[in-house]
Amino acid sequence: MIATWIDQAAHVLMSRIDTLATLSEEPDGLTRSAYSPPMRHVHDLLTAWMHYAGMHVWRDNVGNLIGRYPSRNPQARAFLFGSHLDTVRNAGKYDGPLGVLGPLLCIEQLHHQGVELPFHLDLIAFIDEEGLRFHTAYLGSQAVTGHFKREYLNLVDDDGITLAEAIREFGGDPAAIALDRREPADVLGYCEVHIEQGPVLEAKNLPVGVVTSIAGQTRIALTFGGMAGHAGTVPMQMRRDALCGAAEFVLAVEAYTRQSPDMVATVGKLQTEPGVSNVIPGSVTLSLDVRHHDNDQRQVVCQLLLERAQHICTTRRLKLDWTVVHQNPATPCTLALSHLLERAVSEAGYRPHFLPSGAGHDAVAMAQLTGIAMLFVRCKDGISHHPDESVTVEDVSVALDVVDRFIGLLANHYRTHE
Repeated sequence: MIATWIDQAAHVLMSRIDTLATLSEEPDGLTRSAYSPPMRHVHDLLTAWMHYAGMHVWRDNVGNLIGRYPSRNPQARAFLFGSHLDTVRNAGKYDGPLGVLGPLLCIEQLHHQGVELPFHLDLIAFIDEEGLRFHTAYLGSQAVTGHFKREYLNLVDDDGITLAEAIREFGGDPAAIALDRREPADVLGYCEVHIEQGPVLEAKNLPVGVVTSIAGQTRIALTFGGMAGHAGTVPMQMRRDALCGAAEFVLAVEAYTRQSPDMVATVGKLQTEPGVSNVIPGSVTLSLDVRHHDNDQRQVVCQLLLERAQHICTTRRLKLDWTVVHQNPATPCTLALSHLLERAVSEAGYRPHFLPSGAGHDAVAMAQLTGIAMLFVRCKDGISHHPDESVTVEDVSVALDVVDRFIGLLANHYRTHE
């Protein structure tokens, strides 16, 4: 049975998320990029809420806002919760903030009850996970793990502002980012609470689920090069139509991945040149996003798709440019932490369900530092990255209950084994 404070806290969380959703760069939808004025306002609110929860609060040099619920032992290691505060364009309001405000309300309850933990409990609100402004994901979490690359500082947004300039304007020191890295020996683990962003939990009629792994991802940019020509004068059998080749490839992507269990692939962007109605397309550039929880299987499918694209180009007398622009390996969650989450779900009165994550999260970057766990919360129709993104206050109550129990189990485990 959910405690009264949890039910009340769930309503507070929903209200706070509604408040944060008003802090946007666009009047008709939620868009909040890193280092923007709305982000500064969010930090101001979150700082006040962290102080109310008894936390020490600071901002690191890359712009992450960090709160610490301190252990009595100043030399204790820290367990980390976290998620992000930035959004995609025209976003939903739960992706990211749910994973910040949920643990915060649990910490607030610990503070008001005077609970002492054998470790520091740190909550990190990452400045940039989505990569909307500087087109590079996990900037905040990469700084925490020590994998922030100095060349990132030269990234430029659409207004010509460099990342280094944005960091300085936000109050950070780009030259000192490396000093903020955490050491593995000082960290016990990391847990991220997040909406599922998919339909599985809703189909299973379950409020929460324990994540097993985060899918590996390969992003490819490819161009089919043909020959532009007059739409009325070039016979069909003599054409080198780049769009027809691209269309054949897109259907091949669908066919190949449907034959591979748990594989997903998406062609989300397509641009034709010259892009007019009375000219045969001479060039088509498209994106390809391939994801799977097995790195080898993902690579096999990518190779098969490359060979298919080459065959299409040979048959249609086209040229192919194939560039791998981004690659992330699959990231397994840590069994010990996942088992504690499983126990917490069971003790809260629900059947534990394990599921993979097809979306990337800050946990991917944090896995380079420490063991990770993730708790998914059911969302309506699996919709995310969209204004219709939705969770219920009842499911939020369950998630808070699970997080509270997880912290207790973690503390008991630490006292027993340390």
